[in-house]
Amino acid sequence: MAGPFVVVVASLASAWIAIASDDGLVAEDYYKQGLLINRRLAAMERIQTRDPSATITFGGNGEVRVHLEEGTAPSRLSLRLRRPGDHSETTVSLSRADNGDWVGKSSIEGEGRWIVEIESDRWQLPVTTIAGRPSQIHVGLKPGVG
Repeated sequence: MAGPFVVVVASLASAWIAIASDDGLVAEDYYKQGLLINRRLAAMERIQTRDPSATITFGGNGEVRVHLEEGTAPSRLSLRLRRPGDHSETTVSLSRADNGDWVGKSSIEGEGRWIVEIESDRWQLPVTTIAGRPSQIHVGLKPGVG
């Protein structure tokens, strides 16, 4: 009989603790907090749809042209190229052209894999790996996505 008695006492003690203490799981203004979360998610979605993307064109004479397709125009843009496993990198200094593109000179030569990184003073596009001699690549979101 002691077993069932202990169970009854323990359940009564558990009920008293549940009633007497505040677990704080639900906030008093939970509805307002939910609306605020929804606004933040909508704002983040708008920001994500404006993520920049770029088309990088490598000319035969070493010219590199970067066309930004989305996002705000940065005040500085840099392009870094390196081979996988190689610690040295080629940095292409880009300057703004009259048509809004960014133009620079590159000394990369040969076939093989290249790691392409492009960043501004406000953002960095995802690192991209290409195979072969680069001619034109797209970095970031595809146009029209988002």
